[in-house]
Amino acid sequence: MDKIKKRALYSSLLAVVFTQLISCQMKKELPQFHVEMCHPESKYRIELVSDKIKTLEGNSASFPYGGSSGEWGDSHKSWTEQYGTPVGVDVTYYSKYEDTFYRLNVDFPIDTIKDWTKRFYPSSEVEKNHNELQEYIYDTKPAQKQTYIEFRDLIFGFAPKGMVVVWLRYGGTQKELGRYQSEVVKDDKTLADKLFSSTITVSREQIRNTRLIQDASPVKWNNFRTKYDWRPAITSDNPKFKLFWVLTEYFNAEFENKLRPMVLHPKKEKRAIPSLITFFWETGKGEKYEGRAFFNWEKTNEQFKNEDNGDNEIQIKIGADNLDFEVFLNGNPLETVNKRVFKTDREFKESYR
Repeated sequence: MDKIKKRALYSSLLAVVFTQLISCQMKKELPQFHVEMCHPESKYRIELVSDKIKTLEGNSASFPYGGSSGEWGDSHKSWTEQYGTPVGVDVTYYSKYEDTFYRLNVDFPIDTIKDWTKRFYPSSEVEKNHNELQEYIYDTKPAQKQTYIEFRDLIFGFAPKGMVVVWLRYGGTQKELGRYQSEVVKDDKTLADKLFSSTITVSREQIRNTRLIQDASPVKWNNFRTKYDWRPAITSDNPKFKLFWVLTEYFNAEFENKLRPMVLHPKKEKRAIPSLITFFWETGKGEKYEGRAFFNWEKTNEQFKNEDNGDNEIQIKIGADNLDFEVFLNGNPLETVNKRVFKTDREFKESYR
C-alpha cells in the first residue's frame, strides 16, 4: 500500500509540474505587456474598483492595483507582465473629484489590435543590423533584436466625465488606439460600500465636501486628439547637411521615433499637433547638433485650421552656420514657444568620420 501511495503521490507531483511547464510555455508564446493607468493631472486621479482585460486567447489579464498616476499618456509606473492579445476591457472605477462611479465595457477594433500587437518599431541604430530600417516590421531577425521594439505597454488614460483614451507603446513609439466613453453607474451603493471600507479612508461625505471639481471637463484632452494631414520637412542651407534622427511628441500623448531612411522622405499622414520636435543632424566631422522646437497647441492648431490645404508641411529650416533655425507651416512663419540648438556627440552609422 505504501508503494501505491508513493506512486500516486509521485504521479500527482509530475502532473502538477507538467501542468506548470505547459502554462509557462503557453505564456512565453503569448504577447506580453504591462498595463498603465494615467490621468491628465494628479487632481484627476481615479480609483479602481474592479477590472478585466479581455484577451483573444481567453486567459486572464488585469490592471495594476490602486489608482491612476503620472501624466496624460504615461503613468510613470510599471506592474507585473500580463499575457495575451488585449481585445477589450471591462473596468469599473471611482472618480473622487466628481464623486461618480463609472463603468467602461468595450471591445477594441479586432483587426487593428491584432495587427498592432504584432508590430515591431525601430528604436535605434545597431551596427550589426545591415538591413535598411523600416517604419515597422512583423518579424525580427537575430541582428534586429536590439533595433526593433515589440508591443510592450497598454496605457489607459482616464479624463473627466468618463472619457478614456487607450494607447499602445513600443519603446520610442506610442500610438492611440481610440477614445472611449464610460457609463455612469447610477445604483452605486454596493460599490461605494466596498470601496470606502477597503481602499478610501475618508467618508464619501468628506469627499463631496472637499474633493469635488465643479468645472471638470474632458474638452482640453479631447481637443488634443485633433489631427491634420501633414509631414515634417527639416532642411538646411549647408550643402553638407545630413539629417539622422527625428523624435516627435504630440499633445495627444502619441510619440514617434524616426531614423534614416524614414527621415529623408517623411510620409504625409494624419498627425496631432506636436508639442516638441527633436532632431539630430551633422554638417561635417565634429559638427554634430541637436535641435528642439516647442509648440503651443492653441496657436498651432489655429494656424492649421486657417491654412489647412490637405498637403501640409511643418518646415524647419536650419541656418548654414547651425546656430539657429526657423519654423514654418506651408511656407508661413509658425510661432514656437521655444527653440534650442545644442552640440552633441551622438554617433550614427552614416556620421562624418
